[in-house]
Parts: sequence; structure tokens; C-alpha cells
Amino acid sequence: MTAVLGKPIPYFEIPATSGLVFTPSACQGRKVVMYFYPKDSTPGCTVESMEFRDAIDDFTKANTLIVGISRDNLKSHENFKRKIELPFELLSDTEEVLCQLFGVMKMKNMYGKQVRGIERSTFLIDEAGVLRHEWRGLKIPGHVQDVLKAAQSL
Repeated sequence: MTAVLGKPIPYFEIPATSGLVFTPSACQGRKVVMYFYPKDSTPGCTVESMEFRDAIDDFTKANTLIVGISRDNLKSHENFKRKIELPFELLSDTEEVLCQLFGVMKMKNMYGKQVRGIERSTFLIDEAGVLRHEWRGLKIPGHVQDVLKAAQSL
């Protein structure tokens, strides 16, 4: 099963920070931004998460929930969330369920070696649970504003 633009996203259950379990059905009636990032507390991931954090009021006004996703465990997520004061939940995809569903695992060069990791990607789901937008292999500057504009236009 994979997520397809213009179609409802498949059902899943994934552990989240704050002791929650995240499911698509729990978000019905709200838009959802799901942003995949490689690793907690790394420079690019910290900047991206802080930009989503800083735009939370605008996303909330647009009836849009934000969740961050990586393969880090919940303890790492809780520390990262607390350290940079994130006002939204982080999903722990240690089994790569969502990574496979959204096709974000890629071979990347890290210090001259090929490593398998998450390609920075963001997905926007509408109030009915339908995947409406995807951004893959993105660059951080200006990205959060692009996602916000898309959420506001749905």
C-alpha cells in the first residue's frame, strides 16, 4: 500500500509523543501536514521543525494540524520536542511503516558513503483524509510558507 495523490491515505496507527497513537481517522475534519525529516536534533531538521513551530498560529487558523515524522524513537522525539519547544506531536516510525507508505526512503551520500535514509518530504492531507500535495527532496528555505499557502488554499 502506498499513498497516492488525489486518493484517501491508507489507515495506519503510529506511536506519537505525549503518549498518543496517531491515526488518520483521528484527524477527520482537519487538514494535516506530515513532514518527514531524517533525524532529531540535526541542524537542518532543527531549522525545519522550528519554522513549522513558528508558523503554528497560521496553520491553526487554516484548520491544519502539523506532525513531524522520523525513524527516531519516542525518547529521542520527546527530548527534541522539549528542547526546541514544539507545539505539535512527533511520530516515531522506527518500523518504517509511514516511510514505506509515503515512499520517502532513499539512498543518500553521507561523508562519501551510501546510506539509506529519509528524503526530506512533506505531505498535505485534506479534511476528508485525501492526499492533496506532496513536496519531495525539498530545500528548507521558504518551504514552510509554501506548505502554509497550500493549506490555506484547500
